[in-house]
Amino acid sequence: MQKTRSWILVILILLSACKEDKEIPQEILDQPVSLEVLRFDKEFAEATQESLPQIKLKYPYFFPPQYSDSVWTAKLQDSIQMELRQAVDSAFSDFENQEKELTLLFKHLTYYFPDYQVPTLITLTTDVDYENRIIVTDSLLLIGLDNYLGPDHRFYAGIDRYISKGLDKEYIESDIVSALSKKIIPYPVNRSFLDQMVYYGKELYLKDLLLSWQTDGQKIGYNEDEMAWARANEEQIWRYFIERELLFSTDAKLGPRFLDPAPFSKFRLELDNESPGRLGRYVGWQIVRAFMDRTNTPVAELWTLPGETIFKESNYKPQK
Repeated sequence: MQKTRSWILVILILLSACKEDKEIPQEILDQPVSLEVLRFDKEFAEATQESLPQIKLKYPYFFPPQYSDSVWTAKLQDSIQMELRQAVDSAFSDFENQEKELTLLFKHLTYYFPDYQVPTLITLTTDVDYENRIIVTDSLLLIGLDNYLGPDHRFYAGIDRYISKGLDKEYIESDIVSALSKKIIPYPVNRSFLDQMVYYGKELYLKDLLLSWQTDGQKIGYNEDEMAWARANEEQIWRYFIERELLFSTDAKLGPRFLDPAPFSKFRLELDNESPGRLGRYVGWQIVRAFMDRTNTPVAELWTLPGETIFKESNYKPQK
């Protein structure tokens, strides 16, 4: 009973930080979620030659049988690995705040996807493998905490700024939803620019549902200035896509220009350096939002609808 009261208090605190229009429905808060978080990073850091067999038994998937114990002992004693583990321990010595937000995320997940089985969450270090910072399997969700030490951390000195700015703990939940979305939203068979925009728009709309208390910037990975730029220039962006007949183009170069992570979007105009990257995803998001606002489509049906259908029925028309 005490633990239940504690979680209710946690949710109330989170709610108090949300804006009025982001109030979380009680039926979501009432979802019974029991989250198991295992701190493999801590357990391995504290391992000795004597305790290593027990850790291997507990986490067999992290210890391929072709490697002898000497490999893991050497890793424990490696100075760079020790620095990495110390940095993670300093940033995440107490995982309570993250666990609260993760519990809220999985309450949303089980509400919208009743058959979803909440996985066991395991934290670890990955040698700053930021491209695989979150890994999802049927029963496990792995979080590489060394990818969330803050954008200015010295471990990220050689990483492009547009990437390192996302290596912050405020994006853990957003990255988890991105990883989960690949199991929920099928990639479009039609490779048109429109279909790809809507695909990423669905991913961001999934974040609207599952991360309802977070800002739009956290969902897409924009800071306040980038978010403001996208909103202020939405009509101009759309006009550019229309005038150049890009929507139904299958030109593979459009992905790097407007969909893939990048320091800025590539309109090949003077405004490029002012723009954030991935503006095609932002536009796709607004198309999906317009579609869901305008139609009575059940959420469960959204994920498999063709991009062209969503676009036509959305009546998407950004205003100046």
